[in-house]
Amino acid sequence: MVSDILQPGLRVVFCGINPGKSSAHLGMPFAHPANRFWKVLHLAGFTDRQLKPEEALKMLDYGCGVTKLVDRPTVQASEVGLHELREGGRGLITKMQDYQPRALAILGKQAFEQAFSQRGAKWGKQEVTVGDTEVWILPNPSGLSRITLDKLVEAYRELDQALVVRGR
Repeated sequence: MVSDILQPGLRVVFCGINPGKSSAHLGMPFAHPANRFWKVLHLAGFTDRQLKPEEALKMLDYGCGVTKLVDRPTVQASEVGLHELREGGRGLITKMQDYQPRALAILGKQAFEQAFSQRGAKWGKQEVTVGDTEVWILPNPSGLSRITLDKLVEAYRELDQALVVRGR
């Protein structure tokens, strides 16, 4: 089981699709060695050094948290069913209302569209909010994703800088 890392008033909560088998086995988010989450988080400016999966709780020191749409671990996110994503989307809204971060970053456009019955979503900041929480769609840092490290960092940095500009 991979627990959420949440507390009220965070700058941003990163929402993955579901834990991979490595993460579930170790009980840590984004634990697979091929996952680029920790490297991207650092290079984009959210942390002053690259954290390791076992240091995930230190994210709170940087005003960051982690959650997921679906608790069930799989080898690939494509194994997650539509009904699981929709149920996860409803649960995610409740969590965000409870914790009220400044931004929610959903990691994956298709996951966002399926979880929230949306079509044609664009990368970046969305028009929709959850209360006062901005919603962003960022590329998934999974090692299975073909997006380059530079493009990942650029997308995540845009969110970090938007939060800085707003004094958050």
